[in-house]
Amino acid sequence: MLDDVGLRGSALELAYYGETVVHQADIELTAGRVTALLGPNGSGKSTLLRALARLHRPESGELALGDGTALAALSPKAFARRVALLAQSRPVPGGVRVSDVVGYGRHPYRGRWRAGDEAGPAAVERAMAICGVTDMADRGVDTLSGGERQRVWLASCLAQDTGVLLLDEPTNHLDLRYQVEILDLIRDLADEHGTAVGVVLHDLDQAAAVADRAVLLSAGSVLASGDPAEVLTAEHLTAAYGIDIEVDTDPVTGLLACRPLGRHNRRAVAAPTVNQ
Repeated sequence: MLDDVGLRGSALELAYYGETVVHQADIELTAGRVTALLGPNGSGKSTLLRALARLHRPESGELALGDGTALAALSPKAFARRVALLAQSRPVPGGVRVSDVVGYGRHPYRGRWRAGDEAGPAAVERAMAICGVTDMADRGVDTLSGGERQRVWLASCLAQDTGVLLLDEPTNHLDLRYQVEILDLIRDLADEHGTAVGVVLHDLDQAAAVADRAVLLSAGSVLASGDPAEVLTAEHLTAAYGIDIEVDTDPVTGLLACRPLGRHNRRAVAAPTVNQ
């Protein structure tokens, strides 16, 4: 894995059917750091991630790797050796073993009939070990729980052996245990393996827990970008989501805690005591 791999987008304009949905967005993913893309539905965060994955062509702006190579200049295989994507939804192939699914990540390195990938078996074993699915290697993917399958697909991305990993809502539809496990894996990939991670998240507290950098989008524009403590403020979040949001520090973890305030969960104001 290349230590200096990163990915950046500059002044990106992204559109659907002629209507611009992301305006002049700048984003940079750095080796060994986790960048969280945040914002309400329709804010453009998943579209921006898809552009980084070359699945959505910008109307204007630049996309390049950290070494300056333009993404558009890379062949599909060359790009897949540098950037991996864990999409929101993945198929559940019937009767296919976990080890074979993880092996799908080796497609950029294989020739015809899966030939020429001498490093493949070791990469697959390493990826399964990192994601904790080695003991499932011979099980059918369709027999696994949702959280287990998510770890298998993440292992497939790791077997791709890229320096950049993009994840679109990887904790969606998972129970609490698997959400925590996925977030821990993301953090490990940055800290222990030097991966540049870009992740779309809905849960603001998860972003505060896992991210080194946050990019908050609203109505297709970057409202704030930087250290999570500077981005995840009550002012920024209230403006982005259109609802009052309190931000303070969790007394147990010391991390930021974000609380949206609806009509029924606002902090009660005690009535003044009247001396009789």
